Amino acid sequence: MRLYLTTIGIAMLIISAVNLAIGTASWYYILIAVVWCTALQFAIDGSLAFLINKLPNRWFGVDNVLYSVSETEKKLYRKLRVKFWKDRVWELGGLGGFSKKHCTEPSNPIYIERFIIECNKGVLTHRLSYPAGFLAMLTLTGLPVLTVALPVAIVNVYLNILPTLVLRYNTPKLQAILKRLKRKAG
Repeated sequence: MRLYLTTIGIAMLIISAVNLAIGTASWYYILIAVVWCTALQFAIDGSLAFLINKLPNRWFGVDNVLYSVSETEKKLYRKLRVKFWKDRVWELGGLGGFSKKHCTEPSNPIYIERFIIECNKGVLTHRLSYPAGFLAMLTLTGLPVLTVALPVAIVNVYLNILPTLVLRYNTPKLQAILKRLKRKAG
């Protein structure tokens, strides 16, 4: 969480400083615009998470091909060394009722299936957040649309890509556990 908040804070400072240096608008308009766009990103991302959490679990099932992870994708995650930095990524699933930070019941197939469903919901939430973050651009006028709202939206995309990678990295491992548990059970 500290990494995310630090990234957001540094991005806000850089965006503000660049805008102040080039004289995009008055200093107070720039500061308000940066804070506004950042807060709007949180609101948009939170709203998407809330709405997706209300969708039926069957849409995000273990066998849903929309969420399957290919061998090529698995190789990419190994190349990106997701295993080594995944624990530093902010995980807010607990706010929706299911934390994905740790697998607390690794021998319970019902729990593992729920974990996979929650991962799939998280993937959809983060993927929808990529383009939704650019909606903040509609709330500003003039040059700050490009110098404030666009950079904030780009930071939002970056901060949503990281959890998407972690969720997609973990899903095949959870599916393998579930398969083993089902085979063991009968």
